[in-house]
Amino acid sequence: MKKNFLGALAVTTALSPVAAMAQTEIQFWHQFTGRLGELVDAQIEGFNASQDEYVVVGQHKGNYSEVLNAGIAAFRAGDPPHILQVFEVGTATMMAAKGAVKPVHEVMESAGGSFDQNAYIGAVKGYYTDVNGDMLSLPFNSSTPVLWVNRDAFEAAGVDPDTDLSTWEKVGEVLDQLKAGGEDCPLVTAWQSWIHLENLSAYHDVPFASKDNGFAGLDTELMVNGPTQVAHLTAMGDWAKDGKFIYTGRRNEGGANFRAGECALFTESSAGYAGISSEAEFEFDVRPLPYWEAVISEPQNTIIGGASLWVMEGHDAEEYKGVGEFLNYLSSSDIQADWHQNTGYLPITGAAGDATRAAGFYEQNPGTDIAVIQMTAKEPTANSKGLRLGSFDQIRGIIDEELEAVWSGEKTAQEAMDSAKERGDALLRRFESANQ
Repeated sequence: MKKNFLGALAVTTALSPVAAMAQTEIQFWHQFTGRLGELVDAQIEGFNASQDEYVVVGQHKGNYSEVLNAGIAAFRAGDPPHILQVFEVGTATMMAAKGAVKPVHEVMESAGGSFDQNAYIGAVKGYYTDVNGDMLSLPFNSSTPVLWVNRDAFEAAGVDPDTDLSTWEKVGEVLDQLKAGGEDCPLVTAWQSWIHLENLSAYHDVPFASKDNGFAGLDTELMVNGPTQVAHLTAMGDWAKDGKFIYTGRRNEGGANFRAGECALFTESSAGYAGISSEAEFEFDVRPLPYWEAVISEPQNTIIGGASLWVMEGHDAEEYKGVGEFLNYLSSSDIQADWHQNTGYLPITGAAGDATRAAGFYEQNPGTDIAVIQMTAKEPTANSKGLRLGSFDQIRGIIDEELEAVWSGEKTAQEAMDSAKERGDALLRRFESANQ
């Protein structure tokens, strides 16, 4: 009895708050829920179990915009998290936040061990580096848009699901066939600005904004009202009028429609794989994002979406050592390969991609390498490296408003994009003035 009592007391003591305080706590704020939230929790649990000096505590803080705002508010209040997940459009805002962030390359180097920035794939790393090529944040969940196909919906409408969908011209023909075959939702999209303006521009090697899309200076202007963008949006506006493109919302509301089997085609992030593979009760496949053959003979490269992890200032050296160890853990080949295979996000290191290919994952899951190929097949140009614009979250909101006016028939594509440029440029000038 005495022995059992002492054993129980030892277990209780090991689990007590006093004992837990011996570990240095690392706060990690993110936006993941659902299947992706479960996978992030598994990463955190894996790290916590791998050592006994630190404990990472993950917290869901809302959608991307809400996470960014919460992080800024916490810093101003003097109580920031250690790690903040910020979507790619917040990059310029974080870079301009002097004194609020600690460059990730410094944090990871201080954690000890080897840190090779060249191990990260260029198309991803370049988005989050400074002019010297040093990483400011860790590319964590990086994705790129692809075209998802509901094969069952195609067959139900009498359309060959293996038909060529490589160009928007061919997609337009297929939308006609799907509609004629009784399909109520031929095409739906997520993240309309990211896919149908930002990536459209990069994929066709035309500028989204001047000054190398903002990488070359704050005195940048939007160029979203060019002929390529207007032609694409005009076509989509016509499809919306004819009931061939169904608009469901600014973020990823269309994902629920597609996963439920209600739509035939879906332009969305490659990271849609996590939800589609676990929820869809129909045969599906993934294709490259279409391009306009009338504009370019072969596409350039798409650009990334998703988010990176920023380390916030305001903590002590021991805590940063733990942050560095956690970020090194997330970057390890095994963790990255598993993350890539389960989510559809890009492997952020070449080693993780090689490990995935060597394991036969791409052969067993056809199409899951399309995102990687789209991003790495060509050397990025000034138009396809990415976007680095101040107040970009607010600019996206403006673009969303203008696109909705196109889909509803209230404005022509040219009118809408002229207005988006005028309104967006005003925000860019305000950001430039505040950060000179």
